[in-house]
Amino acid sequence: MTPPVPPSPSQESPLGSPSARVEPAPVATRTATVGGWDQVERRARASQSFWTAVVGVPAIFSVLRLGVEAGGELQTTLLLVANVGPINLLAGFLTTAARLLATTLVAVFALGAVLAASVDGAARRPLFARWMEVTPAWFVAASFLMALVTWPLLYLPLLVPAAFAAFQVRPERLHEQPVARVLVIAAVFGGYLFLLVPTLRDAWRQEEWLAIVLLVVPPLLAIFIAGPLPGVVIRPLASLTQVAVLAMLVWVALPVISTPVLPLTVTTVGDSAGASEDIRGHVVTTDDVNMVILQERGGVRYVPVGQVRGQVLCPSEEELPRHRLRIHDFHVEDSLLEGLGRRVRPVHRVDAACR
Repeated sequence: MTPPVPPSPSQESPLGSPSARVEPAPVATRTATVGGWDQVERRARASQSFWTAVVGVPAIFSVLRLGVEAGGELQTTLLLVANVGPINLLAGFLTTAARLLATTLVAVFALGAVLAASVDGAARRPLFARWMEVTPAWFVAASFLMALVTWPLLYLPLLVPAAFAAFQVRPERLHEQPVARVLVIAAVFGGYLFLLVPTLRDAWRQEEWLAIVLLVVPPLLAIFIAGPLPGVVIRPLASLTQVAVLAMLVWVALPVISTPVLPLTVTTVGDSAGASEDIRGHVVTTDDVNMVILQERGGVRYVPVGQVRGQVLCPSEEELPRHRLRIHDFHVEDSLLEGLGRRVRPVHRVDAACR
């Protein structure tokens, strides 16, 4: 009779002995943060969402502008798409929407830096704070530089508290002694007001109270804007600011979308009998046979090239000034780029056909 086979050592070991323990399979390690995502993955997601918004928003606005410019008509939209090249579309977008893009970025970076300083070390960080952390410093500085050259001079003082918030500049960094710090702040603010004395005097005479507030109040707010906020207001403030920035983006985007892609002109057309007609609109394309004009009141007009007698460039209603204030020969509604451009090429007299 064959003797029974002795059990192996692993079979002899009782349940619970060290040899019977089964090591669990290795699993992906995650930090103990809310939602299970580790810090590296959260930063990667924030970076991806930020750059997607920066690249995708201009592309969406460009397509929407063509649709609005065409009056919602499919065939006219296709005509514009076929004749407005991507370079022209990008140039038109940058010249008209750079102010919108700069405003959005400045608001996001200013709010994000304040929220990041307020929730330092927290597990769940607001979206704008994560965007601020993953954005290179050079891109933040470039955004403020773009706002500096594209914003109207009337709104440039708002950049001061925004910059203090984005770069977390506190008054303590100006000087260690409180008395000297107050003197430095008073000297800088006094020099700023001295430069604006003629403009503020004219604004007072014209009862432009909003202009006075925009020129005087924002630099004062810069002293108190940096630093962490109380924890009790962080969570509601984060949600409200994100909704507010989105609402501001939509509100500011409406005139940008409706801004024409093509220049506004008045084309004089005449026939062999001597009769003439002025066609107000935007020239889409010109070939050897016809000049295609998108009329201001809708519709596309094909005009034979031989009937064109003249053409003038006209300003739009949005370009007409609404204030009579100037800051050292610069109109308050002009940006630095526009003001320098008017010095090189002064505003020409508007042709009678444009009125």
